[in-house]
Amino acid sequence: MVWNNDDELFKLIREELYTAVVGDIMDKLGLLNQFLPPAVQPVRQDMFVAGRAMTVLSADILDGAVNQNKILDKPFGLMLEALDDLRENEVYVCTGASPEYALWGELMTARAMKLGAVGAVVNGYSRDTHGILELGFPTFSFGNYAQDQAPRGKVLDFRVPIAFGGVRINPGDIIIGDIDGVCVVPQSAEKEVFTLAIEKARGEKIVKNKIEEGMSAKEAFEKYGIL
Repeated sequence: MVWNNDDELFKLIREELYTAVVGDIMDKLGLLNQFLPPAVQPVRQDMFVAGRAMTVLSADILDGAVNQNKILDKPFGLMLEALDDLRENEVYVCTGASPEYALWGELMTARAMKLGAVGAVVNGYSRDTHGILELGFPTFSFGNYAQDQAPRGKVLDFRVPIAFGGVRINPGDIIIGDIDGVCVVPQSAEKEVFTLAIEKARGEKIVKNKIEEGMSAKEAFEKYGIL
């Protein structure tokens, strides 16, 4: 399986893959801790995201508190800078704050779309749900909750390695998300993972047809090694 650029790769992913088959391949390659917590779900069940991680580190900060870091004097810390730094085929991935307020909303969505970003995955809540749904932007969060981050949390840094639910995410790693969850494909393993995942997905279609024709599960597994 060959692709020449990210546009071709993400087109293949959208057309042929899903988180379960990608996760299965990573398991076989020894990458056993690549799924984000199951609480991270799409705001609409048919949403699918595939793109490169633009990592964002946030933290709980009391509004108006005296601090030694001048970044924290800004209303959102570096959130606006992080948002404006999004690029084509990227996913805004934010973690670090406690899940007590929304980390993503409609106006952030509008800006992200204008820049060519393809999704948002946050370790917390999202809000402005009607607006996000109208825009159709793939958004994955703990659910819908309107409480604002402005007086409660700020972005400390972006495009840095982050830990999200025990999963390490480096800038540029590939994020895949659907109704079954969100997984992270390390950039260092992406060629092998996606080559094998596409082969497996195509093989599963063959096995499904054989089972529908009457082949037993045991026979199908023995012949194709897939079930």
